[in-house]
Amino acid sequence: MEGEFSRLCRVSAMPPAQASPQGLPELRLLRRSSGRRGRVGKPIRMPRKETPLEKALGVRFKSPALREAALTHRSYAFEQGVLPTNERLEFLGDAVLGLAVTDVVYKAFPDRSEGELAKLRAARVNMTMLAEVARELGLGEEIRLGRGEELSGGRDKPSILADALEAVLGALYLDRGIKAAHSTIERLFWPRVTAYVRGEGDRDYKTILQELAAQDLGRLPEYRVAERGPDHEKEFTATVYLSGQMFGRGIGRSKKEAEQRAAREAYERVIEGAAELAKEH
Repeated sequence: MEGEFSRLCRVSAMPPAQASPQGLPELRLLRRSSGRRGRVGKPIRMPRKETPLEKALGVRFKSPALREAALTHRSYAFEQGVLPTNERLEFLGDAVLGLAVTDVVYKAFPDRSEGELAKLRAARVNMTMLAEVARELGLGEEIRLGRGEELSGGRDKPSILADALEAVLGALYLDRGIKAAHSTIERLFWPRVTAYVRGEGDRDYKTILQELAAQDLGRLPEYRVAERGPDHEKEFTATVYLSGQMFGRGIGRSKKEAEQRAAREAYERVIEGAAELAKEH
């Protein structure tokens, strides 16, 4: 066997003239191209689909976990046994929102006093306004709620919507940084700031009534609030008194909302009374 192998090794190469005749395929050694041999390339990752909230915000979250935490109400976390809730993000988002709006109004209105800027910020950064912005973003549809809150209309409760929006802004700050958070807040709230300056939209009637009463009566308004209903469906009724007389009443899902409505009614009555008095003279 070894002799046969040696004999084969001594056979000379075939002359070109004796190569494979025309019409017969020629066997050739195919060489693999240079580079990594035998390895499959990395799979291509398809970008995930944007959520409706991300489309409305115009920002895509890098961390889905942060986004989900911002949308998790404590009622859902309690029922499902999951953590975290959106409460810590709400705390952070409140600070981020306040800073961004303060920065915007400070730069936009250089002639306004500190007191005027504070009123402007308070008029735009409150539960009613935050809930309005949240509704425009469709935030209520994406909040994760417990069964009790779901059945009681929690997706449209101003307090839940406002808290969730602050949590989303806090998550956006952590996920994308202050520049992205500031840009988003400015885009959402600047039209409302300018509308307020033009005298449009809701105003902080508690502050307006307080200033009016202090100036004309020398006394501050007195609010008395009653509440009724279970914890998940509270209803508040606020009554405001000026110099011991009832001037306005308001009902809301929160104490703050009820007081604002009562203050508005009282303010309008005071203005109407002043107009009638002016006519008589």
